[in-house]
Amino acid sequence: MKILVVEDSKITRKMEIKILKQLGFNNILEADDGEDAIGKLLSDNEIELIISDWNMPKKDGYELLVWVRANEKCRHLPFIMATAQSEKKQTAKATKAGVSSFVSKPFSPDELQQVINNTFADSSGEASLNIPAYEPRTTPSGKLHLRAAHIQITDHLTLGVLKDQIAKERMTPQHFELETQCMSGWNPVQKALEEGEVDAAFILAPIAMDSFSGDFPIRLILFAHKNGSISVKQAQKEKAKSVSLKDSFKGKSFYLPHILSVHHMLSSMFLKELGLNPGMAGNKDVDMFFEIVPPVKMPEFLAGNPTAGGFTVAEPLGTKSIAGGSGELLFLSGELWEYHPCCVVVVREELIDKHPEAIQEFTNLLVESGQFITKYPEKAAEIGIDFLDPDKKLGLNVAVLKNVLKEPQGIKTDDLFPSIADLDRIQQYMFKEMGVGSPIDVNKFVDIRFAQKACAKYAHSRHQSVFHDIRKLVKNVLNRETNKDSTNKVRLDREGKYLIFSLCDQEYGIGIESVMEIIHMIPFHSIPQSPPFIKGVINLRDQVIPVMDLRLRFNKEEIEYNDRTCIIILEQSLHGEKSKSGIIVDTVSEVLSIMANDIEDVPSFGVDENASCLLGMAKIDQTIKILIDAHRLLRGEELNLPIEELIT
Repeated sequence: MKILVVEDSKITRKMEIKILKQLGFNNILEADDGEDAIGKLLSDNEIELIISDWNMPKKDGYELLVWVRANEKCRHLPFIMATAQSEKKQTAKATKAGVSSFVSKPFSPDELQQVINNTFADSSGEASLNIPAYEPRTTPSGKLHLRAAHIQITDHLTLGVLKDQIAKERMTPQHFELETQCMSGWNPVQKALEEGEVDAAFILAPIAMDSFSGDFPIRLILFAHKNGSISVKQAQKEKAKSVSLKDSFKGKSFYLPHILSVHHMLSSMFLKELGLNPGMAGNKDVDMFFEIVPPVKMPEFLAGNPTAGGFTVAEPLGTKSIAGGSGELLFLSGELWEYHPCCVVVVREELIDKHPEAIQEFTNLLVESGQFITKYPEKAAEIGIDFLDPDKKLGLNVAVLKNVLKEPQGIKTDDLFPSIADLDRIQQYMFKEMGVGSPIDVNKFVDIRFAQKACAKYAHSRHQSVFHDIRKLVKNVLNRETNKDSTNKVRLDREGKYLIFSLCDQEYGIGIESVMEIIHMIPFHSIPQSPPFIKGVINLRDQVIPVMDLRLRFNKEEIEYNDRTCIIILEQSLHGEKSKSGIIVDTVSEVLSIMANDIEDVPSFGVDENASCLLGMAKIDQTIKILIDAHRLLRGEELNLPIEELIT
């Protein structure tokens, strides 16, 4: 099947094409706007499906849809609108014009596959806005089976702490059993909530209000947090330091997690005050382009992408980007709007009607979990690692999360009481100033009863939000730029525990999370035509593990192995699969906790060949310990060896 993909953003178009190829679709035609798409539709008779963005220059996706449905040659073609314009009023408009289906950006392969399947299965050829039937579930013991959706951000840590405390039997719900579902982004969360796949969701307030405007039966029972987001710009190279902040953003993309978000609102305020005219592609006179990107992908998309200017997102993703060196701090959301709402806890209305005692208990325990985070940020950070990054794909560490939780102007979880006035402020600004969303009766949307009881004993810690002078914030940010003020977030991703070992009288450290075990030397089998530093493979408990001599890897003198020589067995992830490799070292000495303040970057002179696998230089007790990145050390391209083939 030939598919026409219409998308003005080159990086987004590449991402969508990659997803289509993962699904087995290889016959793909590209167009960079609606006008280009019309030319291709008129000249190509083999196109069988159109997947189009909404916001584009020259001719947008809606205009393209109208043209397609009016053109005799193309009117029969299935048309999927792949867009960040996921507001209910926009979907209704496109449905009336004859769109076949919607997929909200950013989307996953599974989401797109399901939409394509549904598009061709639907004989009517029109998108459906029907609300599926929903019925709460109970467990065999008669408790409510409460399924709660969330994504991988610190904003949802109260749910993670609650889950942890239940597992450790420190909290024992009498009326519900909790099941948490971690999802890839906001669109799956909204879809799961609206279709009854989950009973509750931690979700962006503007998305929840938009669902309510579409008559979906949900109610807000609690704020998930206050503050907690960060705005980051791309780290500049030395030669670009003289470029003004405003000019460094012109013509660039700026990533947002959703068009219906406080991130969109605060970013617009800041960038406009800076003198820019930000907006979605296709809007008139826009000089900086908002793009919708999955939160977990933002640090990756920012790093080394010359078309990216920055992003605003929930923590810890911004701090992770700064710690890794790809981003620099612009501002914390609390610097502009102190104690602002962002994510909220919503539940299905049917749940409130049939299980009010369970909802009250759920609210009570979330409030207690918020207090726990405030009192014990270190313990909460440890809980957060497993909850937010269970598959270790984000590369989070305790130091990054602890920094986020202890940031004075960062996330707050000690006051989760919903503010109707703040929610109304968000929707009024977004609707009147940005043309986004549809105003609702917030008093009907918020069911305040449960929070009133749950927060009663913490009324003394209630915080009113404060909107600070945007001009003063911009001035502070520009002062930070001028003074090259570094933040305490730099190199946090390198803070942690390291296994210390020696080579040629020099001490090295490797992250303890990569170390599986340490063994004495055992016989190994050589591999023909492998580099000298690959000593072969060993059989360790029926596992074939490749082994390298780290002395030879670093071009050091080879020595005879002795009774102190060790093999450190490391585990890494390649293509989503865990695998083990071994490194031979002279001796292993200890495990050290190394703080970010003790780490300096690797000097650029004299270490070009090996610098790519070095994390930094740790200064400990008048000595220097060279820190090694296990993943980069063992990557096949670094070794000039297809190491993946040896370990699979």
